[in-house]
Amino acid sequence: MSDVMKGAAAVAEAPERPEPEARKRREIIDGARRVFFDKGFDGASMDEIARASGVSKATIYVYFASKEELFQALVEVDRRKSAERLFEFDPGDPDVANLLQRIGESFMTMMVQPDHIRLVRMVMGVAEKFPSIGRTFFETGPCEGGRRLADLLARQRDIGNLDVDDCEAAAFQFFGLCQGNLAKSLLFGTRQQPTAEQIAATVASGVRVFLAAYGTKRG
Repeated sequence: MSDVMKGAAAVAEAPERPEPEARKRREIIDGARRVFFDKGFDGASMDEIARASGVSKATIYVYFASKEELFQALVEVDRRKSAERLFEFDPGDPDVANLLQRIGESFMTMMVQPDHIRLVRMVMGVAEKFPSIGRTFFETGPCEGGRRLADLLARQRDIGNLDVDDCEAAAFQFFGLCQGNLAKSLLFGTRQQPTAEQIAATVASGVRVFLAAYGTKRG
């Protein structure tokens, strides 16, 4: 089993925490988010995170062994929330073009958010030194989104709207088509924040290409 799959299995098998403990953990992660996004990973200190969280530094260490572990937990929580928000639709919607357009716009609206761009930059900056953080981002972000979209594509295939064999590969192709150059240009600071109209147009182009490859007359 790969390190990524082992990590995912460990997360899935982790016991639920009692509510007061879970609430305190969320408060620490929320405070850490504010500090990391303001100071960056290297600039953030555990003292600042403790103040932002309203707890003592000793309390943070009860939940997280290090700044790296805390940042990794933040990445996991944020990516899972983003993956959940992407698929708040009826997967059996018979209008596959409309369904893909809505998913694509939701995906791209998230991808171009300033906080998401900051998080990607931070993860890229620490991934070489702390590869587990990079793996967590990849597994709970792109991979989780790809798996969810693959399930949706399989449902659409089963009702006759798509003709696709490898749904997971097609899912990642779709996400790539939706991005165009919008997110990458923001990542490198070469453009302004795209408008909703620009996002919609880029996604619509991607949907047309995707359906030209995988659509059916029914879809």
